Amino acid sequence: MPGQFQSRYYTVRSWDGTRLTLDVVVHDQGLVTEWASGDCVGDAVTITEPKGSFALPDGAGWVLLVGDLTALPAMARIAETVTDLPLRVWAEVADDLGDYLPDGTDVTWLTPPAEGRSALAEAVERIDWPEGDGYFWMAGESAQMRAVRKHLMRERRLPSTSYDVMGYWREVERRQPRAVDRVVDRVVDPVVDPGPIWREGKAAGHGDDQIWERYDAAREQS
Repeated sequence: MPGQFQSRYYTVRSWDGTRLTLDVVVHDQGLVTEWASGDCVGDAVTITEPKGSFALPDGAGWVLLVGDLTALPAMARIAETVTDLPLRVWAEVADDLGDYLPDGTDVTWLTPPAEGRSALAEAVERIDWPEGDGYFWMAGESAQMRAVRKHLMRERRLPSTSYDVMGYWREVERRQPRAVDRVVDRVVDPVVDPGPIWREGKAAGHGDDQIWERYDAAREQS
């Protein structure tokens, strides 16, 4: 961020060789909200190397995408690039964004239970899963993501290569404001890079459950 040693991860919505487009969800408060809502035209920002989270395994016969408003740019980009496999989307958004995803996308629009709340874990439990091997990608509120990871590992018994589930933000009833963010209620947290935690856990011989528990703990402490 300009003038600050602060950073956030965002999905690249599009890149045409000269112009990079990001879609930003503007919240009531927050670091990026304050910047994007102000006079930011002409500001210089630093862009680091990409950290992709979509890892389609070889042999996948289908793709399922689930997310809330914060995941919509990533799901739209994936839907644009994965054109040779059956793909379905479940999107939990409060507004009518029917034209945001590519034309012809098989999408189920879900209504959030309340402002700043999510019920995606329940939606995942109701999914009628396709036959055969595929790939499941999901992003949204952290507590919902923890519940979904447990469901995928313990109920669906999917191998770790068949899904990626990431917490983009955390629902917090009350917290002290940060020096920079000045956020009290539901906030978007800095993303914790799962890569180092995953590699360290695998090197130590830990199972997927243990590694994800460490990842969730790291997010809670961030």
